[in-house]
Amino acid sequence: MQPHLLVSQLRFARSEFVRCIEGVSEEDAIRRILPMNCISSMAGHLANQEHRYWVIFPRQKEIAPGLNELVGCGKPASTPPLKEMWAVWRKVTAEADEYLATLTPGIMQKFLLRDGKPVDENIGTLLMRNVYHYWYHTGEASAVRQMLRHSEVPDFVGDMSAAVYRPEE
Repeated sequence: MQPHLLVSQLRFARSEFVRCIEGVSEEDAIRRILPMNCISSMAGHLANQEHRYWVIFPRQKEIAPGLNELVGCGKPASTPPLKEMWAVWRKVTAEADEYLATLTPGIMQKFLLRDGKPVDENIGTLLMRNVYHYWYHTGEASAVRQMLRHSEVPDFVGDMSAAVYRPEE
């Protein structure tokens, strides 16, 4: 079974974020150019959203304790090591992919639960929000890299062959 189109789009957005910050040094990854957060924090922040949406809500599973406190929405800025944020990002996205692989068009309009109550948006909308969140931070990370005078910053969306349009099944 092919993944749902929105899952393919999320995976592509992830790959573009990774491509955007590929080769960034540990030192540059923790540099903040105000008012933006540092690149390592962005990686952790995206992992945190996926952890909530695709691990905690649907599976009631906590695999990244303390991540929300470190890089969650509305939390004070932090400068965690990039190596640590990549490790947690890989762990979370691998776990998230197990859930995302189960999504079908019929599931997209259902609501996940938080503390026994439905979250505000259905699964399909959460998935779109997650995709757009990646694109937001890909642009932000690209801006940070340009301001740090990095010379090899991707300047256009990459190869979309793994995320081509196809009708929903």
